[in-house]
Amino acid sequence: MSDERFYIGVDLGGTNIASAVVSAAGALSGKSSIPTPRGCNEIADAIARCCRMSMRAAGISCGDVVSVGVGVPGTVDGHGNVLFACNIDMRSFPLAEALSSRLGLPVTLDNDANCAAAGEYLAGCGRGCSSLLCLTIGTGIGGGFVSNGRIFRGFNGCAPEVGHMVIDFGGRRCACSRRGCFETLASASALERMTREYIAEQPDSICAAIAAGRGRVDGRTIFAAMDSGDAGARDVFRRYAEYLACGVTNLVNIFQPELVCLGGGISAQGERLLAPVRGIVEAEDYARVGARRTKIVCASLGNDAGITGAALMGRLNGGNT
Repeated sequence: MSDERFYIGVDLGGTNIASAVVSAAGALSGKSSIPTPRGCNEIADAIARCCRMSMRAAGISCGDVVSVGVGVPGTVDGHGNVLFACNIDMRSFPLAEALSSRLGLPVTLDNDANCAAAGEYLAGCGRGCSSLLCLTIGTGIGGGFVSNGRIFRGFNGCAPEVGHMVIDFGGRRCACSRRGCFETLASASALERMTREYIAEQPDSICAAIAAGRGRVDGRTIFAAMDSGDAGARDVFRRYAEYLACGVTNLVNIFQPELVCLGGGISAQGERLLAPVRGIVEAEDYARVGARRTKIVCASLGNDAGITGAALMGRLNGGNT
């Protein structure tokens, strides 16, 4: 075994927990994933189990690991506590301490979107740019903003909770208790819900047949239906893209970043997703008359961004304990 030291990055999602061993250069090995259970201690147990799976798969032991970094889908403080994470029903829980006691390793926490932003800024599409806003589109929508090598967290460490920006006042209730939040309309979960609603309205549609054949509805169902010529599916996607573009335009107007990157599984659609969103943002961005415009791209690290950033967050100023 060499003297190289490693880090473990963990992406704690509402559906799955993913982990990997990460080198100091950002190379990943031993990627593992397990379903996210319910219950705070059960989640800590599952994260520890996933980390051990990654170490075994990478052929290393705890003695080779410097630290573990966890990206959490919610608000964390600077003391290793998860203050509020509505999609995993975790409140005021000392996750870093709980996980450190299970693994015998130092553990740091940060918001999962901050981790994804850090990963893209340090090792992905944001290398060399001055400022990057990263949106992670999954069960919810997270946002991380990096400017000149610093993560923006606000005075209380909670910023920027972009998923809970209202884009439809009085609209559908969100898990955070507000109505019409960005993530209730533009997350991957929202697209799945819109697809199920369309199938219920049009049970004889191509989309319904595809879902029945696969035995489920997921984020890819609507795209498969569009590929098969389902005009109604195209309408569903158009509405979804309009919601996503509305939120992105708001955020561009607020932050004016050099780069916006869209991450999460849906980003695998590439230009198919970006083109309609970019078209709306470029038409509505308040700075549209200027020569310097925000670029909108897909995250280049894919689902590895959060893991990479969680592991290497200490390289950016202001990593949390």
